[in-house]
Amino acid sequence: MLYSREKIVAAVKSKGYVYFEDNSNKSYDVNIIGVRNSEPGNKVTNLFDDIITISYKDEKGVWQYHEWMNTTDPGKKGVQLFEQYGVKDGVARVVPGQYRGSHMIGLHQGKYEALKQKSPIKVYRDGNKDLVYDETKITEGVYGINIHKAGQDSTWVENWSLGCQVFKRVKDFDEFMKIVKKSKNIHGNSFTYTLLVSNDIK
Repeated sequence: MLYSREKIVAAVKSKGYVYFEDNSNKSYDVNIIGVRNSEPGNKVTNLFDDIITISYKDEKGVWQYHEWMNTTDPGKKGVQLFEQYGVKDGVARVVPGQYRGSHMIGLHQGKYEALKQKSPIKVYRDGNKDLVYDETKITEGVYGINIHKAGQDSTWVENWSLGCQVFKRVKDFDEFMKIVKKSKNIHGNSFTYTLLVSNDIK
């Protein structure tokens, strides 16, 4: 693993965000936290070079922490061909921050269960197709910024993401969904998503 729960907690709290400590004696009050790789800067790598984490207390009150490879960035096809996918103002890239109650379990593109955006998220908009992510134009809204899966074990992001947070491997996504479904049964169908960048983590 690249990180630990303790390092993630410290980074979340250093930003003034909420970390759910699960003090209600109920299990599976999940913290879903993405970590964008800061090393490439704003260059489009087209790689699954980010991390998504989840941490929570299990039924015995023991903290559990998982992390998986994902992308928090749109891929090369998404950046250069966004109009073909019905996007008008440039491809979306989530602005780091905490988005309380932003997601729910629902169908991704009507096909399979994933975490579906249900309330506004801030995104950068990149319309010049130069394979460098722009961070000058920010919009906020419900854009279908879902948390879903790519292929069995995908190498390139391409159009798997036009702003979505996407798991590299199906088996990792399936493990994630088992956890969030348990959380839904206890706490309801509302999930907070927090996005950090790797240089936030000490």
